[in-house]
Amino acid sequence: MSTYKAIQKYIQTYHGRTVKTCWIAHVKELNGLNPRKAPNRLSLQKRRNPCLENIRPLIEESMRQLGVLK
Repeated sequence: MSTYKAIQKYIQTYHGRTVKTCWIAHVKELNGLNPRKAPNRLSLQKRRNPCLENIRPLIEESMRQLGVLK
């Protein structure tokens, strides 16, 4: 499985955008994958920085290309 760094690098290379790891975790959660819980996360029920709607397709595309999503 690809790491968050690989997903970030793919998006930076092909789309010229920088994404936060919390956005990647949010997209993983939305697609039924179980991301690890960050040790600095304040609340398990609420996201402080949810993924932006215009960034979600980029993250999902990179996850498909890297074999995380089908």
